[in-house]
Amino acid sequence: MKVPVEKMRNIGISAHIDSGKTTLTERILFYCGRIHAIHEVKGKDGVGATMDSMELERERGITIQSAATSVQWNDKFINIIDTPGHVDFTIEVERSLRVLDGAILVLCSVAGVQSQSITVDRQMKRYDVPRLAFINKADRTGANPFRVKEQLKEKLGHNAVFVTLPIGLEDKFEGVIDLVNGQAVYFEGEDGTDIKRLPIPAEYEAQYKEWREKMLEELSMFNDELMEMHLEGQDPPVDLIKAAIRKGTLSRELTPVFVGSAYKNKGVQVLLDGVSDYLPAPNEKANWALDQDKGEEKIALEVSDSKPTVALAFKLDDGQYGQLTYVRVYQGEVKKGQELKNMRTQKRFKIGRLIKMHSNHMEDIDYAGAGDIAALFGIECASGDTFCDDKLNVTMTSMFVPAPVISLSIEPVDKKSGDNMSKALNRFTKEDPTFRTYVDPESNQTIVQGMGELHLEVYIERMKREYKAEVKTGMPQVAYREAISEKAEFTYVHKKQTGGSGQYAKIGGWFEPITESDYAFESQVKGGAIPNEYIPSCDKGFREAVKKGTLIGFPVVGVKAVVNDGASHPVDSSDMAFSTAALMAFRETYQKAKPIILEPIMKVAVEGPTEFQGNIFGSINQRRGVIVSSTEDGSFCSVIAEVPMSEMFGYSTVLRSMSQGKAEFTMEFEKYAKVPESVATQLKKEYEEKRKQQNR
Repeated sequence: MKVPVEKMRNIGISAHIDSGKTTLTERILFYCGRIHAIHEVKGKDGVGATMDSMELERERGITIQSAATSVQWNDKFINIIDTPGHVDFTIEVERSLRVLDGAILVLCSVAGVQSQSITVDRQMKRYDVPRLAFINKADRTGANPFRVKEQLKEKLGHNAVFVTLPIGLEDKFEGVIDLVNGQAVYFEGEDGTDIKRLPIPAEYEAQYKEWREKMLEELSMFNDELMEMHLEGQDPPVDLIKAAIRKGTLSRELTPVFVGSAYKNKGVQVLLDGVSDYLPAPNEKANWALDQDKGEEKIALEVSDSKPTVALAFKLDDGQYGQLTYVRVYQGEVKKGQELKNMRTQKRFKIGRLIKMHSNHMEDIDYAGAGDIAALFGIECASGDTFCDDKLNVTMTSMFVPAPVISLSIEPVDKKSGDNMSKALNRFTKEDPTFRTYVDPESNQTIVQGMGELHLEVYIERMKREYKAEVKTGMPQVAYREAISEKAEFTYVHKKQTGGSGQYAKIGGWFEPITESDYAFESQVKGGAIPNEYIPSCDKGFREAVKKGTLIGFPVVGVKAVVNDGASHPVDSSDMAFSTAALMAFRETYQKAKPIILEPIMKVAVEGPTEFQGNIFGSINQRRGVIVSSTEDGSFCSVIAEVPMSEMFGYSTVLRSMSQGKAEFTMEFEKYAKVPESVATQLKKEYEEKRKQQNR
């Protein structure tokens, strides 16, 4: 069945942890007939966060679908994309957000706009995602949706406008007033499925008139006809009001605010009406691709089935049936039996099985059109790959993946754990390009690398839970680098004479620091002093040498090697001889080039109540941090600083204890910078001791 593009909605639900995102998702699935019973989120104390990240993990049938669930509400088909709860600035969240056309921002009517709400909102702004706000938990003690609406304006800069109001609050919360239709809506029956639309109760008449007036005033900015009717004192028709709200929402100049309580089954159906009435269809949001033939020039994609196909794999799921790849089709169509090309690997593949998540089972489909979301079975790919028609050479996002800044050694407790660990690592590295693994040739240990402490902790926890792999972890290790700071010349002769032909190579030249790349090689050899066939061997030797510096054993970056002289022997010279000569020349000359140690510097953003600002400053200064900026917004402050990665271990615990658990931080890699002399001395000393132990 072909779904018209204007009837489609691709949305995500984002929230601060414990604002009720999971409870709301559960209700939406229930009211759309997707699950047949409502399951509560039990164990709020400390388990809430796990529930958020595992979404609907308990029921096997839904787990596979929690990445992208499709539901039908009235005549609209809604794809709900699972946006991760923790915005840890990892690549995965960014990608989830980039496949959304619209979103629901869930806020708690007691806690209001919290630090994580700010972070989520900032990311939505980056991707120009229009959104509705849902103020949840109106049944809780201390609920005040009116205060939360003001915070939306003050803290997030939204033009927030109520479209529904609560009837009663806290334990007296009964239903909502629909300001658009002018009705009181009650949700009766065991699960709130019996919706009653009645006239507005007399005691709420004044409040209804006041807020409806405010709503129409805001809306008149988006529709001239509505403005005229409003000025003349006429009551505008519902269709006109809805059109104005939709226009304001799509331009992101208006955020409609809904009120309800997902837990008490009140207000969710009205929110679903809002999703279908006000959030954009796939053809109402601009999407861009980067043309690889024209130096990544931006080109607009058309939501049309007749154009060449462009699709993005945004999520991988390893279920009981093998790897499931969720794709968002941006242009063209995806059909069973069709051949597409993976732009990252440049390999072609054929689509064998195409599925859609429908009611509570998977449904095989033959076709997914532009703007839709579907899943493919058995495709070898990584998260974030672009699939294209042969006619095109475009990618959806430039394939830049930040380099890992922290590593841990892990080892399995027994052989069974070892087998399970390698399966887990294989899957995680495919799912998340910022998570990497390799075996250290010296210590023979398995090393995992990632974007931060939390990032690695989550994966190690998942290994234990999902793969039953018990592992021991070593000390976290920062990804340092070495570099040279001065030009240094070299002349090196490599001579070895054993019976028969020996080895002979002589090379001369210099090393110099560069900033534009990690390594460069240039040959200025004239007159055949070194025969041409041996020049690449010199490059190979230098490349091998920069993999590991002699100060602390980390890669050497920012080096240019220039060869301008040398000599060879007609019998004894070989590729091997010149490669070895280059390697030894680098090691011999390295100290003359005044090597230095570089460390990764993180951009750290700390958010918390203003009363703890002094403590936050102090904690950053103690960690060799430099404060870049600090802003205060009422009782809330945010501090941005640059802090060395090596000083950030265990910071979350320190921050929590000094701010009574109210402050939190995010960090991302910023740059490499020279380490202070005292730290460099310590690092060299540790490296020497480590080498002595290995040589014993």
